[in-house]
Formats: sequence, structure tokens, C-alpha cells
Amino acid sequence: MSTNANLPPEVLENQAADQRRKLHNRVVELRSTIRESLDLRRNAREYLAPAAGIAALMGLVLGYGFTGMFTRR
Repeated sequence: MSTNANLPPEVLENQAADQRRKLHNRVVELRSTIRESLDLRRNAREYLAPAAGIAALMGLVLGYGFTGMFTRR
């Protein structure tokens, strides 16, 4: 790690400003990524068909099993 004791204050201020800018940009990018991944409408549109297929299959299996409990063969 380098020591910053010998650097002039202007250089240190510029470095601090640059680090703040980079940190701000990372936070903005992270927020937009999270907002996109948690978008309810987009996720519902993307996963509607698989969810409907799984629900239909589960309904069929559960219905068949429930009916089997009350019928004899």
C-alpha cells in the first residue's frame, strides 16, 4: 500500500472525488440491475407459460389422486 502523506492536498482531493464518482456509478448500476430483476410485470410475462403448465400438471395429478381415493377398481 502506498503512503499518501507526501502527496499534495489537491491530488488527494481529486483521487477522493474520482473514487466517489466511481462508487456512485456502481450504486446506480446496481440499483438498475436490481430494479430490472425484480420487475413483477416482466417476470410474470416471462414465466407465465411454465407456471401455467406446472399448475395444470399439478391439478391433473392431484385430481387423479383425489378421485382415486373415492373410487374402487
